[in-house]
Parts: sequence; structure tokens; C-alpha cells
Amino acid sequence: MTANQQRIEQHIELLSRFTATPGAGVTRLTYSQEDLQARNYIKEKMVEYDLTVTEDGFGNIFGKLEGALPDAPSVIVGSHFDSVPNGGAYDGAAGVVVGLEVAALFKENNLKPAYPLEIIALVEEEGSRFGGGLMGSRGMMGLLTAEDFKTLADKDGVLAVDAMADISVNPANEKKRDPKTIKAFLELHIEQGPILEETNIQIGVVEAIVGLTQLEVTVQGQAGHAGTTPMDRRSDALVSAAHIIAALPGIASGEGQGTVITTGRLNVFPNGANVIPDKVVFSVDIRSGKEEHVLNAVRKVEELIVQQDGNGIRTSIEQQLYIEPKELDSSIRSLLKEVSDHLEIPYCSINSGAGHDAMVFSDYTACGMVFIPSKDGLSHCPEEWSDPGHLADGTTIIYEAVKRLTEAKTT
Repeated sequence: MTANQQRIEQHIELLSRFTATPGAGVTRLTYSQEDLQARNYIKEKMVEYDLTVTEDGFGNIFGKLEGALPDAPSVIVGSHFDSVPNGGAYDGAAGVVVGLEVAALFKENNLKPAYPLEIIALVEEEGSRFGGGLMGSRGMMGLLTAEDFKTLADKDGVLAVDAMADISVNPANEKKRDPKTIKAFLELHIEQGPILEETNIQIGVVEAIVGLTQLEVTVQGQAGHAGTTPMDRRSDALVSAAHIIAALPGIASGEGQGTVITTGRLNVFPNGANVIPDKVVFSVDIRSGKEEHVLNAVRKVEELIVQQDGNGIRTSIEQQLYIEPKELDSSIRSLLKEVSDHLEIPYCSINSGAGHDAMVFSDYTACGMVFIPSKDGLSHCPEEWSDPGHLADGTTIIYEAVKRLTEAKTT
């Protein structure tokens, strides 16, 4: 049985309504009211598809179909349900919807798994509210400790634990997941790039995910009056930050090998039109398919930043995230390709230039990812769109793979 395209489209459309920016893309920040609305929808559908619903101490949502084997590890399917500000309807959400559809197909076909099936909806993959990214998966695997989580706050100083309480999610729930309870993790995601569309291939089986690091840079200067402070007496934090940011593309190009560097967030203080900025805080995102290039780029960026110290300027760097490049499980990749061949759905091998929760889980369990094309290669914007037919094909591939991995039988 193939995936129900109409049901998939409906899930995507309804989830896209849970946004803080109607008409201007999907803005669904972790532990917001929009998070709560999406959370309730996902949990409601999980119950409808006969799954037992729980939440962990980070607010990750699990829907479990028990298996015939006692205490057996689960095959997990899913993705994240948070978004970037003014993002699209498919990034993350498509993978959650695929999980829901797999559960629906198990119910409709009266399938009983030997190994449990779990559908997961993960929080804060994007890092848009609390920084760093991949928080739900990192937290599950013990890479974000309970103590660190207690002090985690957003840019407005709101503690994550307080934001959770506001939407009645309990931070006291169990946080860490024993890797022994996970047999495999499968994730469908939109490509977020142009390769599949340009080659007219509807499925990408992901071989590896790029390594990435995220730095938060603080440049401290001295505030002053814009009209009365001579140019040679200024310690302008924004001018120093601008010198750094303008030099980053050159570092990426010089390193080559697909290395990319991005500054996507910049906060200026006190942010007055007639005040010399005394502090600037900005992000630096560095990615490459080989770890040596990530490390080289980080070293060069750090050297560049330190060069701005002096004349009243002080810089500091905090590494918020570091994940090395990850090759996904070869047996899962082979299974996904075998299923695609059997279904006569064209596919190709592809690498991921974006980070995903699968790269965290891959250190602990067998992981596989399927990509579907993104229209015009666009993502993280309101124009993000993927063909529902491609999404249904990707879902069918995941479903068939999950049937084998869970050793499901018709009851």
C-alpha cells in the first residue's frame, strides 16, 4: 500500500497554520503558543493512529506502537517541528508528517511490529530560540545535561524551563534516552538545495551529513554620541564586527572543498541611530564535508576576530555547537536503495549540506535519511515548497523500510 498523498498534504497545510507570522511564512519557536498548537495536533493524530503518547523532559514527543518482542529496541521515524523565523511549511514538519503517515499505514494494514515503532517530533532543531541547534536530539542522547538545561535562556532572558511550564510541558520528565532502546532512526527531509530538482530525480538517499560548528562572537567597544565623538577617538563595536563579517566569505573560498561560512544573526547594542554601538553579538556558522576543513576555517576565523582587539575593542568567542561530518549507516542506505528499486522510484546518492537530528543519533544507532526535491532549491523562507507526489513517494519508501526493520506482520 502506498502513502495517502491527500492525508499528507492536509497534515502539512494544517501544521503550517500554527505560525506567529500568518501570511509571512512559518514562525514556530520552541515552547511558544504555536509550538503548543502544533504539539496538540501531533499528539491528537498519534492517538488517532493507536500510538501511546509521551513527552520527555525537553518536550520531545513520542508516539509508540508496542512490538511483539518484549523490551526490544524501537525503530524511530520522525523529524523536528520547530521552524526558523519566517520559514517554510516543509522543513522538519514534512518528516514528522511522514512519521504520522507511517503510523496510519500500520493501523490501516493491521500491521503488528516485532520491534516497536516510534514516531518522534523533536524540539529546537533549528536553534532559533535557544541557540546551538539540534537541542531535542542532543538532549535525548545526554549531550545537553539537565544542569545545563536549567540555565538555558533565550535572547530575552526567558529560561527554557519557564517557557516549557507556560505551555504545560514538564521539564521533570525523563530526559536521557538509553541508546540500547533504539534499533534505528529514519528521517525524511526536504533537500533544501537544488541538486535533486536540477537532475530531475525525486529521491536522494543521504550518504553523509556535513560537519558544522556555530560560534557566537561578542565585540565590546564604547558607546558615545554620534555627533560629538571624533572619528579617531571611537571604539565602534559595529565597525569592528563589520570588518570581521566582510572577511568571512574570503576564508570560506580560500579553504574551498565546499566550505561555507554564514553570519545569519547580528544584534547591535544599544541600537540607537545617534549612538556609537558599544556591543555587537553575531553568529558564525561554518560547514564542510570534511572535518579538517571545518577545523581550518574555525582557526582562521578565530585569528581574524582576535586581530580586532585593541583601541578600546575587546572580542570573545563562544563555540555553541560542534558536530563532525557524519556518514550514515551503510546497511540502512542499502535498504532504502533496495526499496526504491523495488518500487521503481528513481533515486540517487546525495550528501547533506545542512545539519539534521540524524547526525546526532548516528553516533548511537543506525541512521538513514531520504531527501525529496525543494522547488528552486529554496528553504528557510516562505517560498519553500516540495511536490506532494514526491513527499508521498518518499513516505512509501520509508514505510516499506520500516516494515522490514520492525519485522512487521499482518494480524
